[in-house]
Amino acid sequence: MAGKALNGIKILEYCDTVSGAYCTKLMADLGAEVIKIEAPGIGDGARRKPPFPNNIPDPEKSGLFLYINTNKYGVTLDPSKPLGNKIFKELVKDVDILVEDKPPGEMAKMGLDYDVLNKLNPGLIMTSITPFGRSGPYKDYKAYQLNISHVSGQGYLLPMPALKSDRPPVKVGGNSGNFDPAIVASVAIMAALFWKGKTGKGQFIEMSKQEALMSMQRVESVTFPDSGINMTRVGMAQKRSPDGVMPCKDGYVVVVTPEEHQWESFMKLIGDPDWAKEEWCKDWINRSGNVDRIQEPILEWMKEHTKEEIFRKGQAMSVPAAPMNASKDVVESPQFNARNFFVEMEHPAVGKIDKFPSSPYRFSKTPWKIERPAPLLGEHNEVIYCERLGYTKEDLEKFKASETI
Repeated sequence: MAGKALNGIKILEYCDTVSGAYCTKLMADLGAEVIKIEAPGIGDGARRKPPFPNNIPDPEKSGLFLYINTNKYGVTLDPSKPLGNKIFKELVKDVDILVEDKPPGEMAKMGLDYDVLNKLNPGLIMTSITPFGRSGPYKDYKAYQLNISHVSGQGYLLPMPALKSDRPPVKVGGNSGNFDPAIVASVAIMAALFWKGKTGKGQFIEMSKQEALMSMQRVESVTFPDSGINMTRVGMAQKRSPDGVMPCKDGYVVVVTPEEHQWESFMKLIGDPDWAKEEWCKDWINRSGNVDRIQEPILEWMKEHTKEEIFRKGQAMSVPAAPMNASKDVVESPQFNARNFFVEMEHPAVGKIDKFPSSPYRFSKTPWKIERPAPLLGEHNEVIYCERLGYTKEDLEKFKASETI
């Protein structure tokens, strides 16, 4: 079988939790060799985040860690220690890409900033992922996903369709606020890698999570400076029909009808009620002023029908409707299973995992596969430090005793 698309590319990851790890996972899945550096003893923070099998916390069994670290080598190292610093530089000499997510100034304090590392490896592509970037008044602020979601404007704008537009803003579900910046970073790195292929030179990439998320709602973000329109959730709700996320017999569905013909099809779906023909319901301007009055009979109809029924019948009538799938719905989805999206994976700590997410793409010449599961903490210390860098097993014992690895 042919090698993967990024075979031969070497990456060093010095990141914690999601964004940096997912960025490098995307490239590892494409065939790049990724060496993940974790703190000695405690490891990556993602190891302590759920879900866990049977809800029993275990640093080797976090579902989040297992997913975002497949196809990587894993070592432990503390670059703040003199010997750890030396080893870090040895690793940098032999890679194409370094991805780090430390606070601005931390790499420089350790003597590991780009100017230093570029002299060791002129072809190095170094990427720094921080909440707000490395300049500006916010550069030293710490932030969690919730902060970043709202400071980018994302939390206030999404989700647009909601039963109560006056409820407090919320962030997007799950880890989207960390995964999305990772995707942006990986695209930037691929562009830099292409440029390196043409010139032989590396470069420094500085990325702000705030800016990455803001770029994803750029249409809403620029309506104020360009046209004076403040695109708030309330403002958007007032301009829309009384649709959105609605409870039904066995869960929730989302219906979005911005166009008049879609609204008319929606009314036919629920039985072509007489009230929909009244003057106060004739167009979106009138409907926006009677949202509560309209939603009441719609919700009554919804509660009598299942997600699948609303979705299938709506689809046949050109109504933009979709079920809101829970995890169980996704795993049992006939579409995902027909495409073999979920695969089996064997992990030394967890054992066999029957349903593990694969990749969202299908390469005809360089197919995706799991080369290795997410590493145990320090699993590849011997492989990387002894076989690659030439240290002995006795050296490793000394490194462990000094808490360097």
